[in-house]
Amino acid sequence: MSTSPGPRVRFAPSPTGYLHVGGARTALFNWLFARRNGGVFVLRIEDTDVERSSQDMVEGILDGLRWLGLDWDEGPLIGGPHAPYFQSQRLDRYRSAAATLVAQGNAYYCYCTPADLKAKREAGEQATGGWIYDRTCMQLTAEEVAAREQQRMPRAVRFKVPEGSVRLDDLVKGPISFDAALIEDFVILRSDGHPTYHLSVVADDVAMKMTHVVRGDDHISNTPKQILLYQALGAPLPRFAHVPLILGADKKRLSKRHGATSVMEYANQGYLPEAMANFLALLGWSPGGNDEVLSRDQLVQAFALEGISGGNAVFNSEKLDWFNQQHIARLSPVDLAQRIRPILDAAGLWNDDFLGARHAWFFAALELLKPRARRLEDFAAQGAFLFRDAVEYEPAAVEKHLKVDGMAGHLSALEAAFDKLDDFDAVSTEAALRLVAEARGVKAGQLIHATRVAVTGKAISPGLFEVLALVGRARVHDRLGAAGRLVGQQGTGSI
Repeated sequence: MSTSPGPRVRFAPSPTGYLHVGGARTALFNWLFARRNGGVFVLRIEDTDVERSSQDMVEGILDGLRWLGLDWDEGPLIGGPHAPYFQSQRLDRYRSAAATLVAQGNAYYCYCTPADLKAKREAGEQATGGWIYDRTCMQLTAEEVAAREQQRMPRAVRFKVPEGSVRLDDLVKGPISFDAALIEDFVILRSDGHPTYHLSVVADDVAMKMTHVVRGDDHISNTPKQILLYQALGAPLPRFAHVPLILGADKKRLSKRHGATSVMEYANQGYLPEAMANFLALLGWSPGGNDEVLSRDQLVQAFALEGISGGNAVFNSEKLDWFNQQHIARLSPVDLAQRIRPILDAAGLWNDDFLGARHAWFFAALELLKPRARRLEDFAAQGAFLFRDAVEYEPAAVEKHLKVDGMAGHLSALEAAFDKLDDFDAVSTEAALRLVAEARGVKAGQLIHATRVAVTGKAISPGLFEVLALVGRARVHDRLGAAGRLVGQQGTGSI
């Protein structure tokens, strides 16, 4: 457990949903800041919304953080000096804090019923267009309060907002001032004894000695209330840094309508965690310089809150694909093989010899497929022709490139020429194909396209002659023969 004198930061998700992209980026910024400055990264689960919180969601959040490589120094499963790290297990602390504020005169009991408040709010909005709580219950005498307490009337606790302004020197947004006259006396403890967000988050941040609060700028409106609570509790203020929101391509807040927003959905779609971390880090933060593709260690070394921009960031799926492609290209053959093994296995393409007797061939195949692979699944989709004997033809490719007058004869001649080669490599096969094309009066490009379809089943593949060398003489021989027999038939399928 860390005893570092560096900053203490936290990621405090509510388990009412899985870890989404916005939350993951916030967690990443906090983690990077802690790691860069020798600090402590705390994970706290804000599960006071009992009806909407679930253990499955907690596990989903932990899985997402683990996948991204964001290890926490204090929190669930590992504990720490400020345990427990689930707010549902800290309710007595919030009730005690509320009682302290009432005793200090910084808060008071509110016995107004929801029906009363609704009626007043609707009347106020009709009359003036707005309404804030009128402090009805703050005017009660001690005797009136005692009488209501004796009757055990349901009551909430409201914080008494002082006059003046509330100032915030945000590390991203700069100085911000709020007029306290526009902030109503807000509820900090509900009548059922459960705290509101404002009380629980401040009480925990004080108890857990947070030095910095890094979160989305949708929380800016909450900040003046929380600053007032810090001051009323006599606690030092943390430094606040409100980071820009993540928007979809339509410039609206990222949501499910923009596609996958759960981090683990991206994991299941074949994205690398280091690529996702790299991509998320650069959504609203710049490391300076021209380098975009950064390892986790490079992100840690470069990270500074000062590099976070004030403007909202746009989630660009094509950019994420590009980052994933770049990080895939940087994987070692062994690392890549281990990551795609479950995918190939699920597709019926895995062979244990790929990491045994045939590892050199397998690694060469991965290197050939890398440049076109944007996601891990692409190795199965684009490389199936390498990993199994049967070829699945794309009907359109067959129609365009194989079902051409004279093609059966061209392929037969090519098959014979290949059989005579001493060395079956990229150079030899290319030379042989071009000689056959010239001898038969057909353009080399036309024969190349037909051969690609015959050997791979596809109109697009890595370089044909490198493909031929990896598929090997015997399988190429069989596939050219099968394609020749296919020409002229009405159907297409697997051979």
